[in-house]
Amino acid sequence: MTRTALFPRTGRGTALCGVLLLLALQGLAVGVAPAPLRLFLSGVLIGASVVGLLLALLLAHSRQRAGLAGKATPDDDAQWFSARSLEGFPMEQVRPLLLSPGAPGLNRLYTAWVFATHGHDPQWIAHHLDLPSPTARLLVTAARQHATSTPTGRKPR
Repeated sequence: MTRTALFPRTGRGTALCGVLLLLALQGLAVGVAPAPLRLFLSGVLIGASVVGLLLALLLAHSRQRAGLAGKATPDDDAQWFSARSLEGFPMEQVRPLLLSPGAPGLNRLYTAWVFATHGHDPQWIAHHLDLPSPTARLLVTAARQHATSTPTGRKPR
């Protein structure tokens, strides 16, 4: 039986709880501080909060910029899961395997196809994706045939 969380834990939720706890602790510290120190302590806590907020914004901005810079272009041949990655997939030969009992999922076969087009051998694919050896051999053979029949403008894998 699978258990699902009523309130799933996310990064934003955890950060919000942390900020609320920090604010409560700051209010408590100012409340129990002696009267002459309250003004000084409030200034220090406000300054620390502003610095923390600015650092968090800087970190979020740098992560966002790094995420945008790391995206590959759609025509990048080094990108494994592009729109062209399933080109030549032998669906007609694989269809009987998909209809048999205990068959591997189509997504796993697609992943095996991508590995085959990138030069992995059948034993490696069968071992790492838990596929039957004949299935892995079929995909690797089809990938090699597809690579030799590709136009000269595209590099065979």
